[in-house]
Amino acid sequence: MTHVITSLCLRDGGCMTVCPVECIVPGKPIDKYPWYYIDPDTCIDCGACVAECPFEAIFPEDEVPSAYKAKGGERLSMPVGTPGFTEIYDGKNHNGEPVHLEATRTLQAGEVVDLTPDIAANAAFFKDGPGYDALK
Repeated sequence: MTHVITSLCLRDGGCMTVCPVECIVPGKPIDKYPWYYIDPDTCIDCGACVAECPFEAIFPEDEVPSAYKAKGGERLSMPVGTPGFTEIYDGKNHNGEPVHLEATRTLQAGEVVDLTPDIAANAAFFKDGPGYDALK
């Protein structure tokens, strides 16, 4: 079983640095692939990335919530042009480097969102997107 990084990801990158099998890569180009992605064929399900993520964006694949209830203030990030994702996020990653995302949306306390489509987005990154080449 693999882990999946969901749309709660704001590109902190700490997950990538703690992965013992180097199966996590940043999406590029960032406007099309705004998250970090986990190669399902390489992930050993150790969970090191889960504890490292400050946004609580990583779940075991079979535990990605279909009804994630927001505490309030979390952001979802999507590819540029996704309807309803018009907020800009400017933050810093775990190394203090700037992170700029152009298509985010802030969740309100109690708002419920389905994160399960992110499973397919992660798989597509490695099947149809640039993910395979990113691990070479």
